[in-house]
Amino acid sequence: MALSSRFLIAPIFLAGAIVAPAQQSAPIVQPGAPGQPGKLLTEATVRPPSKAPFGADVEFMQGMIMHHQQAVDMVALLRTRVKSPVLRSFGEKIAISQSDEIRFMKQWLESRGKPTTMEMNMSAADMKNMLMPGMLTPEQMAALTKARGAQFDHLFLTGMIQHHGGALTMVNELFRTPGAAQDPVLFDFATDIDATQSAEIKIMQGMLDQEKK
Repeated sequence: MALSSRFLIAPIFLAGAIVAPAQQSAPIVQPGAPGQPGKLLTEATVRPPSKAPFGADVEFMQGMIMHHQQAVDMVALLRTRVKSPVLRSFGEKIAISQSDEIRFMKQWLESRGKPTTMEMNMSAADMKNMLMPGMLTPEQMAALTKARGAQFDHLFLTGMIQHHGGALTMVNELFRTPGAAQDPVLFDFATDIDATQSAEIKIMQGMLDQEKK
C-alpha cells in the first residue's frame, strides 16, 4: 500500500533542517595584551541581556568607537611616514586590534538597539571641538601629517601614549560611575582595554627612551 503524502513531507523537511548550515556572523578576535592570548568575540558574546543597557555603558562604547577610530587614522599616516621598522610593525598591531574592537563595540550596541554614534544636542562648532580624553587635537593631527622620518616617529609615539592614556581615563570613569559596567561582557571588554593599552604604553615609552641613547 502506498504511504500517504503526509508521512513523506516531514522527513523531507527534517533532512533539509539537518543539511542547511546555520548562518552565523564572522567571529571577531580581540588581541590580548602583549604576551597574552587573544579572545574570540562571537555573536553569542555580545548577545544582549534581558534588561536594557545602562546609559553610561552605551556612552562608553559610543565614545570608545570614536576614540579607537583616531588611533586607526594615526596608523594610516604611519604607513607612509615612519622611519623605524619596529614602530611600523607595532603600529600595525594597534590598527588591527582597535579595528577589531570597533567592530565588536558596534555589534554590542546594535544588538541592544542602540546607535553606534553619540546623539549630541550641540552646535556644529561645539561638536567639532569636542574630543574624548587623550584624543589628539586637530593641530596635533596636522603636525603628525606633516612630519616625516624620525620626527614623525617621535610625534606618533608621544601622541599614541597620550591617546592610550585617554582610553585608560575613559575606563576608569566608567568603573567609577554608580551602576555602570554591570554587564559582564562590557566589564571584561573594558578591563581588557585597560590591560592591553597599559602594556602598550610601556612599550612605546621604551621606544621613546631608546631615542635618547
